[in-house]
Amino acid sequence: MPEIRPIKDLRNTTKISELCHETQEPIFITKNGYGDLVVMSMDTYKQKIAQSDLYKKLAEAELQIENNEPLLDAENVFKKLRKKHGRE
Repeated sequence: MPEIRPIKDLRNTTKISELCHETQEPIFITKNGYGDLVVMSMDTYKQKIAQSDLYKKLAEAELQIENNEPLLDAENVFKKLRKKHGRE
């Protein structure tokens, strides 16, 4: 269940910071009873962005498959990555 707090709770930044790190989830802040802000730790933000990027790439790949676009050979892709990063 999401954590929902009134905007006045932002006065205690230490408590909000601790809550963000403990739950590792966004905290929803309300103003006058309505949603206004979302606060989260940097780690949670980075994780959410990475997850969003992954979903975007998966959607693009599914679209390529639906359009019968040629697929890359995984073995060749990994070989090029190892060469690029000096891990042959």
